[in-house]
Amino acid sequence: MAGKIRFAPSPTGYLHEGHLLSALYVWAAAKKWDLHIHMRIEDHDRGRTRQAYIDGIREDLEWLGFEYDSYSIQSQRNHVYQGVLDKLAKQNLVYPCTCSRKQLEAENPKSETGEIIYQGKCRNLVEASLPHNLRFKIADKVISWTDYRLGNFSENPAKQCGDFPIQDREGCWTYQFAVCVDDLDQGITHIIRGEDIRNSTARQIALSEAICQASGLPYNRPLYLHHALIVDASGKKLSKRELAHSIRQDKEAGISAETLLGRVMYKAGFQKTDSPIALNDAIDKIAASL
Repeated sequence: MAGKIRFAPSPTGYLHEGHLLSALYVWAAAKKWDLHIHMRIEDHDRGRTRQAYIDGIREDLEWLGFEYDSYSIQSQRNHVYQGVLDKLAKQNLVYPCTCSRKQLEAENPKSETGEIIYQGKCRNLVEASLPHNLRFKIADKVISWTDYRLGNFSENPAKQCGDFPIQDREGCWTYQFAVCVDDLDQGITHIIRGEDIRNSTARQIALSEAICQASGLPYNRPLYLHHALIVDASGKKLSKRELAHSIRQDKEAGISAETLLGRVMYKAGFQKTDSPIALNDAIDKIAASL
């Protein structure tokens, strides 16, 4: 195999059309570049994760016809994350932050997208008796990277978000931390995901570089491709928080997998009519566009 790609849904709801489009892109990239497909359940959000959603994700993918080569679930990898955290701590790259959500909102500026840019109030804190999260000390430097579809970007995470949490005050690993550790540990060479996560790329590159340096390992930057999103009638991206219509609802209503695939391919601009299409044909169409 030339490399490895992952499909990494979070089990905080059932899969919707946006997930299906991402899956089609992942499987298309795997076909085009002869990649091993790793299925990763990102259940780092323990408050919203449900076993029914984990089971549902696997069942719905099977119903649609997707097959993958390997599987993992983040909740079974705590020892891996803790080991990486310990290495970063030894390099003085992690610190406790006791700032409340109210303080964060009041004391820090926001980016154009509304994201808080943490100003490092607790950066010199060594220990904390109050409830706290753990933040990663990010260097004030520009990260230049290339998206396979969108082109070149130069971004400074210190100006985008500042030092960001890697573990919250409940002891849960954050998305930014877990995804970087997993991608490195699992040998992911190609990262295909939606445009809504594009602005996380520079900070993930910076964190991945720091993890590799702390571990004494070389960092091989993956290929990135951020695809366009399917949006709802109001122009907003589909979201489980907004109770987006799920694939499971369509399946239970008797809609065929081919009909659902055709609808998604039509909405994503890969075919001119909302007509059924077989999974392999859909994958071939997207692969030809890459």
